[in-house]
Amino acid sequence: MKESTKAIVTGHSKGLGEAIALNLLSRGIPVLGLARHASSALTQQYPSLCVQNRIDLANPAAMLEWLNSGELESFVSDCATVLLVNNAGTVQPVGSLHQQAPADVAAAVSLNVTAPLMLAAAVSQATPGSERRILHVSSGAARSAYPGWSVYCATKSALDHHARAVQMDAEEGTRICSLAPGIIDTGMQAAIRATPDDIFPLRQRFLDLHRQGQLVAPADCAAQLVSYLLADTFGGKAVDDLRHT
Repeated sequence: MKESTKAIVTGHSKGLGEAIALNLLSRGIPVLGLARHASSALTQQYPSLCVQNRIDLANPAAMLEWLNSGELESFVSDCATVLLVNNAGTVQPVGSLHQQAPADVAAAVSLNVTAPLMLAAAVSQATPGSERRILHVSSGAARSAYPGWSVYCATKSALDHHARAVQMDAEEGTRICSLAPGIIDTGMQAAIRATPDDIFPLRQRFLDLHRQGQLVAPADCAAQLVSYLLADTFGGKAVDDLRHT
């Protein structure tokens, strides 16, 4: 009989992704982390519960190779409930169209959209008879356009629309939500604050948020996000904002 719960977390090696993985592990939920780098904190604190796989999520060919390896199926084979947290993402490239290198656009779409959609489909196929909870880490930028963020806004909006359509498919055992977590004090925020004003005109807003102490600590956001993910009501809304729950 399948009784266990396991989680797959992308971008688990730092920032919000690492905080999410740590919170899940603290609850006794095994985690398979997918990122370019490993997290020493996870290795030290949960050596037996956490499996870390180094993979470039922005490389679809590498993703396909890994998905064909059977590691995903092996990890979830005994699960009654599988959690997929598509957290990995990038805000780059920032700037208007003439400032965006096409290769950077391709990498952003691969990381922010292609990888999450591939993993969602793969998890569904690998877990017949199990419950699947898929959480896309979205953004307020998915719902409001910002100058300089056309790629980021478009890719996060794609996750929102994916969740809406998957919910309409009403696949048995699948719950999904594209969830905006708020403004978190991570390396991405530091990169935003370091972006020149001529590339990102709203930079001052983020400088002010940081100076006023309005950024949320990753651990605090992760605790709220994981509780949301594990709640009986998860999947009731295909698109939601953690700040309004």
